[in-house]
Amino acid sequence: MDPAAGPVLYQKLLLWEPSLESGEEEDEGETLEPLVPDPWRPQDSSGNKAGGLPTAWAGLAAALLLLAVGCSLAVWQIQTNGGWTGSLGPVAPPPRGHTHPPGVYHHGAIISPAATCSHLGRELLVAGGNVVDAGVGAALCLAVVHPHATGLGAMFWGLFHNSSSGNATALMPGPVQTLVPGLALPAALPTLHLLHARFGRLPWQHLLVGPATLAQKGFLVDAPLARALAARGTDGLCPLLCHADGTPLGPGARATNPKLAAVLHRAALAPTADLAGDALLSLLARDPGVEAPSAGPRPTLEPALQLPMPQGILFTTPGPSAGPELLAQLEAALPSGAPNPEPCPPLPQTAVTPASSILATVDSSGSVLLLTSSLNSSFGSGHLSPNTGVLLSNLVARSATSTWACPLILHSSPDDTEADVLGLVASGTPDVARAMTQALLSHLAGPQTQAQHQHQAQEGQMESASACGQGTLLQVAAHAEHAHVSSVPSDCCPLQGF
Repeated sequence: MDPAAGPVLYQKLLLWEPSLESGEEEDEGETLEPLVPDPWRPQDSSGNKAGGLPTAWAGLAAALLLLAVGCSLAVWQIQTNGGWTGSLGPVAPPPRGHTHPPGVYHHGAIISPAATCSHLGRELLVAGGNVVDAGVGAALCLAVVHPHATGLGAMFWGLFHNSSSGNATALMPGPVQTLVPGLALPAALPTLHLLHARFGRLPWQHLLVGPATLAQKGFLVDAPLARALAARGTDGLCPLLCHADGTPLGPGARATNPKLAAVLHRAALAPTADLAGDALLSLLARDPGVEAPSAGPRPTLEPALQLPMPQGILFTTPGPSAGPELLAQLEAALPSGAPNPEPCPPLPQTAVTPASSILATVDSSGSVLLLTSSLNSSFGSGHLSPNTGVLLSNLVARSATSTWACPLILHSSPDDTEADVLGLVASGTPDVARAMTQALLSHLAGPQTQAQHQHQAQEGQMESASACGQGTLLQVAAHAEHAHVSSVPSDCCPLQGF
């Protein structure tokens, strides 16, 4: 055995006889009863033949030999198949005895637009982190691998439901501030640090290890980033996202951003939200034409807006997000007890479609984090900071940004912390928020009590909502002590869980 495996603890060995049939697989947590009497317990003298004791020792030796061989094979398989997640510890095996459809997990799950970031979020969950750790870590990962939609120059909104208290908290970025004319002051680091400092579990620096490594050692360009590069062109984005000849990187090409990695390493050492922001702003001030701002970003954590209704309490973000307007739309539709007869309930229209990124995390106890962020335009301003590797947000579409940012969480019973919880978050055109409204109304009108119908009901709600607009809609839920995740389009966003 591996010396690092720790001391061996000997227990009574339960022997098995081929003549005895094994029963059905026991449910998780039940005690297994021995199939034959304990060989070490005194037996009736009539059954203690001369060869009985040697036979028992031989059986014990054979069992121990089989156990050693089995352990050796298991270790070999884990090492060859990469069954351990690096330094973050082994993945807990799922309970035996039943299987789940895709998107249903025993403990926790995350869904995001990038497979790398969903995987990183899962690793943080497996390492003992909560949904805030996983969500913030994945958001920082997306800031590296999806610079067309989000980044350290983006503004973040969030909605967090705490299953322990039953309360929901909104993460607000604060007023938009100008760095230089046309460019917004970056607020991502202090905003995410504030959320993590209040509700996270793992050390802050633990969350930045993965994103900093991706920026330093490189990441593979995925299809969404490649499409955005092909559509926009590379003006202002070279050499970060270009080949040597100036053409945009395609799918599978490797990109690095060592300047951004240096910012993340500095931010990892920051003990407060203000200092996390200073890790970026102090370097930005070295850029040509940029002066250090007199005041940094002022993100806040505020009580979420609430709409009590017979089916539970609905939470969303307060103004200037679209939360108040969305609650008004839902409140008007709820008295009928059925979805709005219009396929897509109208929401305020905006002149500009902002580029945005979303993610969602959930655990089986009902804690949920929904995050949405925006650079306002694809690749933001297109201005790449030479000293930080950060793409700064522009201010052209700032009014559009808050109009559609409206994550929703439904807690089905405010008096029961173990009640079902549903979370919805959307990105894309303003019309996609209508899809979120329709999905929620369909959820309220559908069956809510039978666990075996829950996943099918969720799929149906999401399919009916998909006709409401072009964009991405994520849905997460905690039901029957399981975590559920899904999306529209169904293949848009990789999901990970355990």
